[in-house]
Amino acid sequence: MDLQSYLDRIDLLDYLLIALNLLLLVLARRILLFFRAEEGDESDFAFKVQVFRALNLLIILSYGYSNIYLETLDSGPGLKLVSIWVIIYLSYLIKQIVSFWVRNKYGKLRDINGEKKSIETYTSRLLSLLTGVVIFVIALISIINVLEFNNLLQAGGVIGIIGVFLALTQNAWAPDIISGLIFLNNGMIEEGDVIELDDNGSFIGIVYKTKMFHTEILNLVNNHRVMLKNARLREFTIHNLSKFASAKGLREKLQFKIAYDVSPEKVRQMFMAAEEKLENDYGIKLAEKNTFEIGILDTGDHAVEWAVYYFTKDVKALIKNRQAIRECILKTAMEFDISLATPITHVNMA
Repeated sequence: MDLQSYLDRIDLLDYLLIALNLLLLVLARRILLFFRAEEGDESDFAFKVQVFRALNLLIILSYGYSNIYLETLDSGPGLKLVSIWVIIYLSYLIKQIVSFWVRNKYGKLRDINGEKKSIETYTSRLLSLLTGVVIFVIALISIINVLEFNNLLQAGGVIGIIGVFLALTQNAWAPDIISGLIFLNNGMIEEGDVIELDDNGSFIGIVYKTKMFHTEILNLVNNHRVMLKNARLREFTIHNLSKFASAKGLREKLQFKIAYDVSPEKVRQMFMAAEEKLENDYGIKLAEKNTFEIGILDTGDHAVEWAVYYFTKDVKALIKNRQAIRECILKTAMEFDISLATPITHVNMA
């Protein structure tokens, strides 16, 4: 048969169905962008767009091959195949719409890096999970009916295979989902918070995004993203620096070792002079004026260990402020002829 004979088989309904899928294929990115609740991983978003376009393409190819080429769509396997692709497509689209609505309805607005975003809460994550399960079950039952697994044994066999697969793989996904829900429920960690993790040394970062299986953290020192499984994150000792116990802000401590031959009065004058220079020379505003608390931590064999406590609310600039304050104190110490190097002392036993 020539091409014209195949074209003669296409009626108005065929044109409409093919045109609709082509339109959805072209507009897939705009459709998903509209229901995108926040700016997330671009690669993940691009993957979703490709999945939607692939489903539209499969619908067109399956429908065209069965209805136009073979003319067997009415009751043959072609109709079943097209129906399955349509069910998967609609289920995936409905899941995106419902997740968008749940996030906006039950999420919480938070200022993250100067941008207002709706972040997940325990309620929104739980509802998204439950609606996802419901949509999956409805889609599965619909596909089973399309495949005409009418008797209980056939339907139970399909569901049983899926159940066995989930049971065998639960150790890979269940702990992360449960841990993510725990984080959202207790409110200890939220997107935009600055946290410090103890893992053979401190790690400070901003919680960028809490997902179902993992949490993304922006490293404040190296300025890169770190991905941690939710179950792994729960194993750390987590310090949430954004949730301070005082209205003054976060209480920070810097330590310095100064020789015994420098009087305590001179040391205190040096630290107070350094504090006065912070705002004018470095543009650092602490929680309040005269916030430096100066005290002695230890009287060691070689030097006196002094501590400077101060309050700050700008926890996202914590690393930069620490460096600037240390530099300011170093310059001021030089002006006061005070060395911050730990002296080496010798005791003659003659």
